[in-house]
Amino acid sequence: MDRMSLMHSFVAVARIGSFSGAAKTLNFSGSLVSRHVAELERQLGVRLVNRTARSVSLTEPGLRYAEFAARILKEVAAEDASISRLHDRAEGALSVIAPKWIGSLDLGDAMAAFSMAHPKISVRFELGGLSHRTYDFLDSGFDVALHTRNLRDSSVRLKKITSLPFVLCASKEYIERRGAPADPDDLWEHDCIVHSNEPVWRLGHGRTCTPLKMRKAAYSSNSYLALQKAAVHGRGIALLPQRSAHDDLRSGTLRALLPELGVPERPLYAIYGPGDTVPRKVSVFLDFLTVWFRERPVPRTSSPVDQRQGMPS
Repeated sequence: MDRMSLMHSFVAVARIGSFSGAAKTLNFSGSLVSRHVAELERQLGVRLVNRTARSVSLTEPGLRYAEFAARILKEVAAEDASISRLHDRAEGALSVIAPKWIGSLDLGDAMAAFSMAHPKISVRFELGGLSHRTYDFLDSGFDVALHTRNLRDSSVRLKKITSLPFVLCASKEYIERRGAPADPDDLWEHDCIVHSNEPVWRLGHGRTCTPLKMRKAAYSSNSYLALQKAAVHGRGIALLPQRSAHDDLRSGTLRALLPELGVPERPLYAIYGPGDTVPRKVSVFLDFLTVWFRERPVPRTSSPVDQRQGMPS
């Protein structure tokens, strides 16, 4: 028998002064309450109760243990209630982890806005260190992990936050020096700037999607921000997140290439732990993030013709 059940029965007997009265209060049988007290005495190795035909009284150890047990049960009940309230309220500590490259987008702005909107939630936001095993973030103490790849793992749950558009682009200087590709096969003749963790480029949509494994890169990095800077400096052609490249595309510093093909968008997923209920702080965060990105779609970039007209000579 677990100690908490034994303590409940003993405290009821000590408070009421009879086994039958304690049994009625607890909705137990009298024999069960008697067994609980006897088992508690056996575990402690002392007699807690003096039993007579007419009365029940506590021994000296029984008086001391009754006070201790009542205090422990009260503290446990208070802590249980506190934890339940924490689950149901948007407060407490929230730990979120995401790949480094997502952090170079405007996710940092979204996280700061969430923290301002919910000051009772203490936010811990870390970039990098994500394992390929999708559930490892839980073992590392994180409540939510952000991913951009499709997941099939029943040990976690996920919610799609938004879609991240990508764009194939290069600088004006590079295009003037090497020319613009007319089709995907032309990319083999160009200097390409490649993310070291994403060596396969996909152009087009659905059945027309063409995967290109970039076997040799002119420049590579595990940071999209670093790749974008290399593209701006004219090192080659890059496949970049449009959220981060938008300002350079709008100004004409970078130009979109093969726009008629397009690039598949990537989903941004929030992954969180299993269970029938979601802690309130987590559900509030997921809803906030979804609305934040929905209200801030990636602005439409101008076409290559528009960009060419807007470029200085």
